[in-house]
Amino acid sequence: MRVGLTGGIGSGKSTVAAILAELGAVVIDADRLAREVVAKGTPGLEQVVAAFGPEILTPEGDMDRAKVGEIVFNDEARRKVLEGIVHPLVFERYAELEASAPKDGVVIHDIPLLAESGRADTFDAVVVVDVPAEVQVERLARDRGMSREDAEARIAAQATREQRRAIATYVIDNTGTREDLRQRVTEVFERLTA
Repeated sequence: MRVGLTGGIGSGKSTVAAILAELGAVVIDADRLAREVVAKGTPGLEQVVAAFGPEILTPEGDMDRAKVGEIVFNDEARRKVLEGIVHPLVFERYAELEASAPKDGVVIHDIPLLAESGRADTFDAVVVVDVPAEVQVERLARDRGMSREDAEARIAAQATREQRRAIATYVIDNTGTREDLRQRVTEVFERLTA
C-alpha cells in the first residue's frame, strides 16, 4: 500500500514518520531525498548553481540551504524554479526506493509539499498531520530558533490547513502529548494494514 504523509512545517510530521517506521512501515523521506539529489557533486546541484549562481554554495562546495531558503521563500517564481529542478529528481529516487520495498508492506511517502504537488490522488491513502498555525509558529521558534516573521513566512509559503485536510484520508491531530500522538498514529497504522 502506498501512503502519502504530509503536514505543515512544525506539525510533527517527522515524529509521525518515525512512529510509523517503528510500527513496521517503510518510510521514504522526501526531505532527505531533496538533500540527497542536490548533494555536492550531483547533477542536481549543478542545475541549482546554473539557475541561482555560485553564491549559493558554501566554501566547501555544498549547497547553502539557508541562503537558498532565504531566496526562494520570499520569491514564488524563484521557488518554482528550484522545485522544477528538485521535484523530478526526488520523484525519480522515490520510484527506485518504492520498487525495492516489500510488495505487501505499507510504504509511507513522507512529502512535506504533497498538497502543493497535486499528486495526492496517486496514493492509496493520505495521512495529514495537523496543528493550528499558532502551534506551528511556537514550535518553529522553540525548536528551530526562527523569528515569528520567518515562521509565518514559511507557513504562508505552504498549502493551508484546509488544503491539506481536503486531500486527507486520515487526519492526525498533533496538539496533545507524545502518548496521544503515538496512540493516534497506531490507530491509523492498524487501519492501513487491515
